[in-house]
Amino acid sequence: MMAPSATALGIELRVLAEGPDVSAVAAVPTAPVGDYTDLEALRRFAADVDVLTFDHEHVPTEHLHALLAEGVAVRPGPDALVHAQDKLRMRRAVQRLGLPNPRWAAVADADELVAFGEQAGWPVVLKTPRGGYDGKGVMVLDTAADARGDEPAQWFARTDGPLLAEEKVPFSRELSALVARTPSGEVRAWPVVESIQVAGVCDEVLAPAPDLQPAVATAAAHAARTLATELGVTGVLAVELFETPGRGPGFLVNELAMRPHNSGHWTMDGSVTSQFEQHLRAVLDLPLGETGLIGGSAVMKNYLGGANQDLFGAYRDAMGAEPRAKIHNYGKAVRPGRKIGHVNITGAADEIPELRRRASRAAAVLRDGRA
Repeated sequence: MMAPSATALGIELRVLAEGPDVSAVAAVPTAPVGDYTDLEALRRFAADVDVLTFDHEHVPTEHLHALLAEGVAVRPGPDALVHAQDKLRMRRAVQRLGLPNPRWAAVADADELVAFGEQAGWPVVLKTPRGGYDGKGVMVLDTAADARGDEPAQWFARTDGPLLAEEKVPFSRELSALVARTPSGEVRAWPVVESIQVAGVCDEVLAPAPDLQPAVATAAAHAARTLATELGVTGVLAVELFETPGRGPGFLVNELAMRPHNSGHWTMDGSVTSQFEQHLRAVLDLPLGETGLIGGSAVMKNYLGGANQDLFGAYRDAMGAEPRAKIHNYGKAVRPGRKIGHVNITGAADEIPELRRRASRAAAVLRDGRA
């Protein structure tokens, strides 16, 4: 999804691909296959690029430090990226910066987990500090007996170091504050959006977040700017939030992502500058683009793999049913429940309910193969 912006700017993208059939290979002419956990593969790849950046947070931190020491421009740098890689580091940073955290603790065994649950109240959420996404690496425990069960014990046994325990936050909805920052310190923020999750996976994004109190929107954007600046982020940063009316500034920080993020896909059609163009501008230390909405609102709807294996065959019905829909196909093989694309629709400020209906209709046609 970054390739069209790079082409428009005359920037050559190269991708270190996990395999010859990954979707990025179809979009980027130079896509050597390599293992991002192999330092030598990273060195070979980095030797021919001006800036190294990421579409996920899982490259080993020690490898990035080695590349940085060898003169590679790594953006975001490992000292920033580690806060998206390691949820315990993230929690400590949010606390240090005085931003609103849920109650949390690093727990090394079941006894410490139970002690936290008794102090914070049940249920609690147990997370693996590294490697989890889209609901993976997350376990909800309702009682002390659950905390002493077999599954938490297996997590403690196979994890090097403590796990993260958090209170199960009673929230009204999920929000996302998206910003971008350059190495020279320029920061721009997009409007705060509402992110709707289904089974731990982002399903819809509404921009701007409907009926969000202006003070909460301002404070959320300020928190994202603070994190980007104080952590030294370069590129796009997504700060996922729980809206908590009556508690703190009206939100708590949930998680961070230092890359273009699903909650920002609406910007491809709904913002003056998409998150993908902005990420390129940021990591190359170019002036950042305007981030306002083109219209009054935008809706993004993900579509997951379903009954329909022929996505292209469904285009006629989907486009005919919803001519305003902008369809984005990731070029991935269709598997049940797999995120394979999204639909964007933009409109007036008061149109979000109608835009949701239209985006959902187009996505359902692509998923099921019929109008």
